[in-house]
Amino acid sequence: MNISIENDSAFNSTNDTDSAINPFLQPPWQIALWAVAYSVIVIISVVGNIIVMWIILAHKRMRTVTNYFLVNLAFAEASMSAFNTVVNFTYAIHNHWYYGLIYCKFHNFFPISAVFTSIYSMTAIALDRYMAIIHPLKPRLSATATKIVICVIWGFSFCMAFPLGYYADVGYMQHRDVCYLDWPGYELNRKYEKMYQVSVFCLIYVLPLLVIGCAYTFIGMTLWASEIPGDSSDRYHEQVVAKRKVVKMMIVVVCTFAVCWLPYHIYFLLQTLSHTNQKFYQQLYLAIMWLAMSSTMYNPIIYCCLNDRWV
Repeated sequence: MNISIENDSAFNSTNDTDSAINPFLQPPWQIALWAVAYSVIVIISVVGNIIVMWIILAHKRMRTVTNYFLVNLAFAEASMSAFNTVVNFTYAIHNHWYYGLIYCKFHNFFPISAVFTSIYSMTAIALDRYMAIIHPLKPRLSATATKIVICVIWGFSFCMAFPLGYYADVGYMQHRDVCYLDWPGYELNRKYEKMYQVSVFCLIYVLPLLVIGCAYTFIGMTLWASEIPGDSSDRYHEQVVAKRKVVKMMIVVVCTFAVCWLPYHIYFLLQTLSHTNQKFYQQLYLAIMWLAMSSTMYNPIIYCCLNDRWV
């Protein structure tokens, strides 16, 4: 997950004799349009996710297992939007890094950890819903156990993102500073970089979505396979309807995440495997990054539209 349009191979193959004109300069009107688009993401995402966290944490009855994971998801998405979106935008506009080496490493570590945490929080919610609906007689996670799971999720995310922070570096290329990933093994046809990108794609996209898909498939078969009995009690009817609403809401959340992040993963996989480097890819990168970052602002809207009360 290299945040730069260029990567280490481009840096190593370019010297200071290249043209002094920055090939990534854009006209002011184009920059203004992208600035508005990215600003909308930051405002809606940060404000919306903070409201979600406040609603859950400020009301004791809302502090359920599922909602603890929703708080973790909201925190991860607010962090991703606050620390990643604006910096990525300003960097991609001219492909010039203004923030120094320390923030280059931080930018490649913490916001990426938040991305990993988001998908695994969704996975934890799916598994929690699976246990609650498919195995209702088995004990649910306690508040302490839920917090431990959340810590494990963040710990795993930090481990996965560590190589990005460790190998992040700032260098001078084409008369501008760039934040790039100085992967080892460049002489081995970028072996380690390719291994990492493929591993990330499998571990934080394909595998979690498979688990989530299987969990919600079984849940759907249980909740929608047969109609609610006509002579059932009002309480039973309300519980089933409430569970269906929550499952519908989370399916929409997961599908939104999957759609928004798929082009991002494909882009970096193709860039890693083929390594093309043209100005056209600046606009493509800005569009793909906007779509990926926009995933952080949809969830608060989904919560409000699809569920009038949370479990």
